[in-house]
Amino acid sequence: MDMSTAGDSGLLETLQHEVAVFARRAEQTRLGGVGQVRNSMDRAAYLLLNRLDKEGPMGVKALAASMGIDSSTVTRQVAPLVDTGLVKRTSHPEDGRAVVLQLSPRGLARLDEVRTSRRALMAELTEDWEPREREQFCALLTRFNSALSARQSGQPAPGAAS
Repeated sequence: MDMSTAGDSGLLETLQHEVAVFARRAEQTRLGGVGQVRNSMDRAAYLLLNRLDKEGPMGVKALAASMGIDSSTVTRQVAPLVDTGLVKRTSHPEDGRAVVLQLSPRGLARLDEVRTSRRALMAELTEDWEPREREQFCALLTRFNSALSARQSGQPAPGAAS
């Protein structure tokens, strides 16, 4: 399907503009939750901690692969998390030379704090939405993010005709 047709250009212009505004506002607030600066967290830190929480301890290469980013980027982003005690570096149980990254108890507590605050913000921002609207927004945003991810990795978008 040709997405650049004249009938869609106004809608696509609005979409690209709203995505740009969303990205800027999300970065400005760091989606820190209901105005609580102490509950804000750098996007990279949030995504790394969240991944370690969901998938468990892993090496830098595995973490980088699961996030679709370069190992050197993970190494750079993890360093301050280790320094602040949110992530622990341990030796791999089978290969002592390899490093395993693990969410620390302090990291889990901090992640839970940020998640709670962000959920409160999402509730506040969508308080006048119907539950169905929240579900639709989540489904469409998930689909949009999946298409972006697939495009970045050079794969066809999910659901795209082969």
